[in-house]
Amino acid sequence: MHENLIVTLTLIGVLGSLAQWFAWWIKLPAILFLLLIGIFLGPVAGWLDPDLVLGDLLFPVVSLSVAVILFEGALTLKFKEIKGLEKVVRNMVSIGVLVTWAITGVATHWIMGLSWSLSMLFGALVVVTGPTVIVPMLRTVRPTAHVANILRWEGIVIDPLGALLAVLVFDFIISSQQGNGGLAHIIWIFGKLVAVGVAAGALSGHLLGLLIRRHWLPEYLHSVFTLCMVFGVFTFANQLEEESGLLAVTVMGMWLANMPKVSVENILNFKESLSILLISGLFILLAARIDGAELLMISGSALLVFLVIQFVARPLKILVATWGSPLSWQERALLAWIAPRGIVAAAVSALFALRLEEAGFAQAPQMVSLTFMVIIGTVVLESATARPLALRLGVAEPEPRGVLIIGANKVARAIARALQGQGFRTLVTDSHWPHVSAALLEGLDAFYGNAISQRADRQLDLVGLGVMLGLSQNDHLNVLAAQRYATEFGKGSVYTLPPPPRKNSGTVHAAGEERRSNLLFAEDLNYAKLASLMAKGAEIKATKLSENFDWQQYQQQYGTRARPLFAITPKGNLRVFGDADHPIRPSAGWTILALVLPEPAEHTPSKETPS
Repeated sequence: MHENLIVTLTLIGVLGSLAQWFAWWIKLPAILFLLLIGIFLGPVAGWLDPDLVLGDLLFPVVSLSVAVILFEGALTLKFKEIKGLEKVVRNMVSIGVLVTWAITGVATHWIMGLSWSLSMLFGALVVVTGPTVIVPMLRTVRPTAHVANILRWEGIVIDPLGALLAVLVFDFIISSQQGNGGLAHIIWIFGKLVAVGVAAGALSGHLLGLLIRRHWLPEYLHSVFTLCMVFGVFTFANQLEEESGLLAVTVMGMWLANMPKVSVENILNFKESLSILLISGLFILLAARIDGAELLMISGSALLVFLVIQFVARPLKILVATWGSPLSWQERALLAWIAPRGIVAAAVSALFALRLEEAGFAQAPQMVSLTFMVIIGTVVLESATARPLALRLGVAEPEPRGVLIIGANKVARAIARALQGQGFRTLVTDSHWPHVSAALLEGLDAFYGNAISQRADRQLDLVGLGVMLGLSQNDHLNVLAAQRYATEFGKGSVYTLPPPPRKNSGTVHAAGEERRSNLLFAEDLNYAKLASLMAKGAEIKATKLSENFDWQQYQQQYGTRARPLFAITPKGNLRVFGDADHPIRPSAGWTILALVLPEPAEHTPSKETPS
């Protein structure tokens, strides 16, 4: 028995990791493949029975996993960033949520025959989208900045709000069944739930923030301590008022994210391991628990509910939320099409179904099956059609011309400023805050964090970017970033500086040549050489070639003082010097960006000579 359990848990972990990797490789939300694996192992093949595998542990595991998911989602919600968003985002996560909830609930009751209480709970569950499904889709679709920003922030904000709505509806259902009081009793129950959840979340979030801000907690304990504290707050709140734990961890994350002078970067990173080990396994187990016969029985009705959500609820939500906004009808149409459901909908539906089954609601499993079918339907349909639709509507970004720069050091910032001056969008990334701070002060877009972390996968805005330049002082980071973004931009669009010269040939520590990307600039222009030239006064200058001043004359005039870095074609395409497979042959109309040393003092024109 124990050996079979070990084999089962190991298989879930391996398959979950493979699903995450495959989803990253083909740029689709991982939840799709996790659910498909679970459905195959459970209802289809009958090899996995979660109730048999975990027994009495199933409900606690699901509950704690949902708590972690909601806390992590709330941790990305910063009010100062919401204030700068367009009015349409606020409408989408307020009145738009109510529109989706009402239409979905009514349609579910009429089509599926579920009770009004379960229908409205299902409607509350599927109002959420979430960044874990939106971000991978946006990278493939590449819509305009307006559409991308609206969808991304809708996903971030709506996760905790949708979960709160579901919690309140669920508590209303349970209170209505158990209570013998009237409306006042229900309002009293709701009031206690909100009071306990908000108080427990705010106090715990503030306490954790103080521990971090005052350095009373060592950095190596940030992740583990926070995870245990999330579990503790969730359990404590539920002991005080049942079902208030989800609200408590959501408020805790929001409070912590908005505390001044509190860095949550280390805390956010703790989800990287959990997303594979915990989240992946959770959804395989949840999908395996679906009743296959019931899934087939409701498939026709579920398809109708899905069509109502996709073609009625979402368009009406966008119509109401964007009324009077400057968005074009094409942008509104794409917003009305993209709304994939994800992790929160699946996890919370399974969690509440377990509780409802215990309370005697026989239709609860149908709600779970319906939720999972909506998740799969929205992800599959929208992933396959969103990019062609965006192109047809004319709201897809053109061929990406922006540049992702690994490193925000002095050299990287100088190159970013030069490219930005030529009309290219640049984004510098660095995990060293002084470098990022300097970049922001210089007016550059910057990302604070490791460019190859899962947090970067989740939050890095790559819309419009098509080239990666590895300019970090850390050669290993450049090589790893090139491997990571080769699948994003293509192998021909990732470049790294040559490695620094090493004693003893560097065979032990240097990255293998077969793992390196395209050469950036020239073999002798490593980071140290570039920094040395800048220290001597070299600056990046742009020169446009013409019929009267061609490439040969350019080389003759500047000689060895100029080290060419980039060439920009008349059509605005960026070419990088140093690519031996594609040598650059500039002609009239091209612009050369080169690092140019100042003229020697003896060649400097006198004050009397006109310049």
